[in-house]
Amino acid sequence: MISMIMVLNQKGEIMISRQYRDDVSRVAADSFRIQVIAAKEASSQPPIKRIENCSFLYTRHLNMYFVALTKSNVNPALVFEYLFQKIRVLKAYLGEEFDESSMRNNMTLIYELMDETMDFGYPQNCAVDVLRLYINLGNVKPQDEPEPEQLTKQITGAIDWRREGIRYKKNEVYIDVLESVNLLISSSGNILRSEVTGKVQMNTKLTGMPECKFGLNDKLVIEKESTGARKKPGVEIDDCTFHRCVRLGKFDADRTITFIPPDGEFELMRYRVNDNVNLPFRLIPAVQEEGQTKCSINLKVIANFSEKLFATHVVIKVPVPKNTSKSKIKNSFGRAKYEPEQNAIVWRIKRFPGKAECMLSVDLELVRTVRPKAWVRPPINVEFQVPMFTASGVHVRFLRVYDKSGYHTNRWVRYITKAGGYQVRI
Repeated sequence: MISMIMVLNQKGEIMISRQYRDDVSRVAADSFRIQVIAAKEASSQPPIKRIENCSFLYTRHLNMYFVALTKSNVNPALVFEYLFQKIRVLKAYLGEEFDESSMRNNMTLIYELMDETMDFGYPQNCAVDVLRLYINLGNVKPQDEPEPEQLTKQITGAIDWRREGIRYKKNEVYIDVLESVNLLISSSGNILRSEVTGKVQMNTKLTGMPECKFGLNDKLVIEKESTGARKKPGVEIDDCTFHRCVRLGKFDADRTITFIPPDGEFELMRYRVNDNVNLPFRLIPAVQEEGQTKCSINLKVIANFSEKLFATHVVIKVPVPKNTSKSKIKNSFGRAKYEPEQNAIVWRIKRFPGKAECMLSVDLELVRTVRPKAWVRPPINVEFQVPMFTASGVHVRFLRVYDKSGYHTNRWVRYITKAGGYQVRI
């Protein structure tokens, strides 16, 4: 597996290194410094370099290079995941923007972390919560000092993301379903691309070691549960990826999302939906060019979501020709103005009610050019947020919490849909 881990600065000097196998030496760092760092290849080349029968896999944090050396045929995804987890652990201990000086001031701590997160070239425990139980900064001790046998169980056990003995006066779970809509519509009104990417964020404040069962309106699950003519509609959810606390065997068997949650905030899952996307906004543009000196643009925007909801931070960027000299703008509500640095009319609406319609009318005066060129019309870009609305139709059906003590749990669910790449060609 991995033979050595090194951290180098931008001059190519080794700040810290840890050798796990004896098939490579620190001399190999000179080759990496000359062929990658000095040649300034790191920013433009793939993050894998083969030098003298040794593979260098590296990533950057600020002005530092985190490098893994190996002579074996390793899985690159595994090595990069370890490097990313290593940086995440250091951020937890040294701060989000840890630099070269903070690394040099905490050498003992970093060597401890290197020994605990890898053994003989094989990645081990990278869970920050567990590492903090027995590796601290020296002047900060954990509030509850764990017993040796309890510590061993947490390090070597299957559930390393949650410690035992957690207590809360109020047991609560906060669930955020966050979606991003990607849309591309042709100038003739045909949908060229529409998809929704979403994620479920959770913040758990639960006592003990509870087991949670989480349910969405997944089409496969609902069709299995519904019988007879009264079948409830569901959403076809694709490309699900989960936090490592989820029992994948249960999900593969019956699409049940079962897990023992980490304490605090974490991302439970990500998903993608391609079919039957509920587009929050419909845009109807009309552009008319009058010779080389005039152009008029009319845009109608319709909110497709319920009148009980509203969109916030709506920004619509309508492109205009580069040789625009004057603009006359009329809009039904919000504020719209010509911004030359963006070559666009930027229309900002703080609050857009559901089922509302609004109009934008723009008359442009253009400067006559010596060599006339046809205006290549960029698409209209839209930014927005719609609270308590999901473009995919995904919603939380239930969250059941099972614990030995049988305590009551308060559950709070919030939905937010925002624009990803929301574009309409004109």
